[in-house]
Formats: sequence, structure tokens, C-alpha cells
Amino acid sequence: MVAKQLVINSTSYETRVALIEGGQVSEYYIERSRDRGIVGGIYKGKIIRVLPGMQSCFVDIGLERAAFLYGGDIKPEGSHELPEYFDEEGKHEHAHQGDEEEGSETNPPKTLQKNYRISDLVKEGQEVLVQVAKDAISTKGARVTTYLSLPGRYVVLMPSINHIGVSRRIQSEEERNRLRSIVQKIKPEGAGIIVRTASENVPDEKIIADIDFLVKLWESLRVKSLKSKSPCLVHEDLDLVFRATRDLISRDLDRIVIDDKKRYEDLVRFLNRFSVKLGAQVQLYQGETQIFDAFGIEQEVSRALGSKVWLKSGGYLIIEQTEALAAIDVNTGRFVGNKSLGDTIVKTNLEAVKEIVQQLRLRNIGGIIILDFIDMDRSDDRDKVFQALVEELKKDKAKTTVLRISEMGLVQMTRKRTEESLMQKLTVDCPYCDGNGHVKSPSTVSYEVIRELLREFSRSNHEGFVVKAHPQVADRLLEEDKIFIDELKSKHSRKVVVKSFLDYHLEHFEIAPMRFE
Repeated sequence: MVAKQLVINSTSYETRVALIEGGQVSEYYIERSRDRGIVGGIYKGKIIRVLPGMQSCFVDIGLERAAFLYGGDIKPEGSHELPEYFDEEGKHEHAHQGDEEEGSETNPPKTLQKNYRISDLVKEGQEVLVQVAKDAISTKGARVTTYLSLPGRYVVLMPSINHIGVSRRIQSEEERNRLRSIVQKIKPEGAGIIVRTASENVPDEKIIADIDFLVKLWESLRVKSLKSKSPCLVHEDLDLVFRATRDLISRDLDRIVIDDKKRYEDLVRFLNRFSVKLGAQVQLYQGETQIFDAFGIEQEVSRALGSKVWLKSGGYLIIEQTEALAAIDVNTGRFVGNKSLGDTIVKTNLEAVKEIVQQLRLRNIGGIIILDFIDMDRSDDRDKVFQALVEELKKDKAKTTVLRISEMGLVQMTRKRTEESLMQKLTVDCPYCDGNGHVKSPSTVSYEVIRELLREFSRSNHEGFVVKAHPQVADRLLEEDKIFIDELKSKHSRKVVVKSFLDYHLEHFEIAPMRFE
């Protein structure tokens, strides 16, 4: 079994990426062509409202909702200093769009630097160049910052901050000094460079080329911004295929498997820019079974939308998510152990720790999280479980803060939220229970129908199929997603008829062979 691999399902309507570690799906990302995320994008915006009481402002960047800009995210004129929420290596929380390995994320800034007032920094009607740090979530607009950063393969360029930092994960002092020396020689005056973990033991010329590329990119963006009228997009980050590969390739990946030939060729070329060895890690999937079915990913994702998660021992977790916080409850379930009750409880809690962290990553649960472990009488047992949790969280790329286990078995923690959770992306409030639960959204079911049609095409020779679905799903297939249905019909030379049924549940659909009389 391959220890760690990236599996990519790429189609014209959506891209899905899954990170598999030890045979389990640990991270899952989805980007749909109609609602692509904007994190990392650089915009020329206009200040439309200043809020002195909140030391923040709203910025029109051309989207439906205005973006939110904290005072602590505004670089004072003429300042080249690091803001207070950079760590000792000069890492900004938005430096790599959530790339944990460089230690880039910290808690959001609460105050302005050096007691600046928001009214000293910006005025209504002023144009500003900002970068999106968080996508819009629920009713909140995107969060932006004026501390811009351009991530490359080996380094991150910060155009307006005079600083050099080296990833903490590079532990050799000799190697750290070598990398720092390279950057010092070619770093543009007034700009900052963060050396990423991927640069360890990389030849000088490759790091220099990466810096040179980013410097030229920044100069072209700067010129474009000067010529453009706000609000407008100045620079868009890579799409999910390249972004995920860039940010995850250094995490000891054994291989990358992708099912689209053109994207496979593009990805190989992209990685060959850095190393032929990296390009060789990419494999084109050509199996008859759809790639996420073949790797067992579809089943894992469906499981991640449920509230109950079984542990191998017979215990289970109950995971409940709200807009304000998430709660995870640990239960012994069918596990009775073979020694004392205390031993059974500790074993269940230790097993739960690994599953909890995996579910946090897979579901991308962020914000405030309460973990309710089974009560443990001995402080030594509580310490053992807490240390296991801390160790397991090191695998998580998102920034986490954890408080010690209380005598009641409760752990309070926070996990950095930069985008919607898996549930927010794939579901909507349930119309059958006044919003107390969730069902899959019409778009999610529509794409499931498309994938099921592909399966039917591959396993049967019928000339056509009839799709029976809820009216909202049928409308989606006949309108917004009609282009994808037409694409399938043309590519596979089959007929597809969509019929609407009022009595169908939103998630329920049927696909039957078309009868010709």
C-alpha cells in the first residue's frame, strides 16, 4: 500500500482532491467551476466604510459582498516592519494561504500596531491593494489584508515587508545559514522572503530562479494595479489542482494520481519546472471505475457528512456542528474492554484522539471546538490522552490552540478557519426540518447524478437513460448543469432524459434505461 498519495478527480464542472495517508482519507478539497474560491487573489479595491468602533473597514473588491479589513491587517504607510501577529520566523497568518508547514498561521490580529487608529490608516473612497485571506463564509464577506504575499515552490515573497525567515522545520543550522545567505544576496530592497520547507537541500540556482520568478511576477502585478480602475482582480491564485500540489507535495508524498489526461500533462510540466523527480511522481489514472470509487474516497466523504463515526474498538464519536462551534462527544459504545473500567476508558479515549484529528481535517471543522472525552479519574490518564492529542494535531496543517483536559474530560480548542467546512460546502439547511439538520444541496445531488450516469455508461450498452429526480435537482440538470449533461451525451453518444417528480426526496434520484418501442 502506498503510504501517502494525492488523488485528483478533475472534470469541467468540478475538481476534487483527496490526501490519503495510511489508507485513510485525511484531507479533502473541492472546487466547482461556478463558485471557485478566491483565497490568495489580489484585488484593487476601494474603502467604502470605516468603522472606528471596531477598528476595521469594508472594502469593495467587486464581489457581491464587501470584504472585511481589520486595522491590524493594514500596513502603515512607509512601514517595513512585521505586524505583531507574525511569528519569530516572520510568518504571516496568510503567507501561504494556510500552509501550516511553514508555521504561517497565528491567531487573528485583535489590535492595531503601535496604537494606530483606523482613521489614521485609511479613508473612505481610498483605493487599496488587498489579498484575500479567507473566503466568504455564511453571511460574512471575504477577509482581506494589505500584507501581500506570493507563494512559490521554495520561497514566499512578501513585497512590502523587509524580513528574511526560514522554515522552522529545517532543523540543520548549517542548512538554515546556507538558505539565509542565498536570500540575503538577491532579496529586493524593502521586500521580504520566507524560505519554505521544500527548499531544504535544494541547489542554489533553483531557489534563485524561484525568487526571480516571484519578483518579476510582483512587478507585473504592481504595474497592472497602477493601470487598473478599482474594483478589479489583479492576480488570481492557482486553481485547486496546482495549488494543492504546490502546498502538499513537500509533505512526503509518494505519488499523485489524476484522472484527466490534459490536466495530467499540465501537472507534469508544472512539477518538472522544479524537479524531474517530482514530475515522475504523477500518474495518469486510466481505470474503468471512477477514480474516487476505486480509491474508496466517495464512501469516506459520505461518511464525513454523518454525525456518528464508529471506532474500530466498538466505541464511537458524535460530531455536531453549528455556526458558532463544533462539539465532539466520545462514547464507549460496544467496547467493554478486558481489564478494568479505567483501562477501557483510556483505550477508547486514545483511539478517539486519532479519529477526532482525522475528522477535523477531513471535514475541515474550524472555529471553537469542544471535545468531550469519557471521564478519567486519574490525572495521569488525562495527561496521557492530552499529550496524544497534541502529538496527533502536529499532522494538521491548520493552526490549532488546545487547552488541557479538565477533570470532567472536556477539551477546549480552536482550529483556524480559512474556508467553509465540508458540510457547509456540500449541504444546505434541511427544508424538511426547519433548518435543524442538513441535506445535500441540489448542486451536490446534480453532480452525483452526472457521476452515476458515467458509471451507467461504462457498465451497460443502453442507448439512453431516464433520470428521475426532485424538481430542484431536475431544474439544475436542465438549466445550470445542462452544459455538462450535453457534454456527456456528446462524448458517449448516449441519450439522457431528465424527469421531475414532486414526491421525491431532495437527495433521492433514479436512473433507468430508456425504453424504445
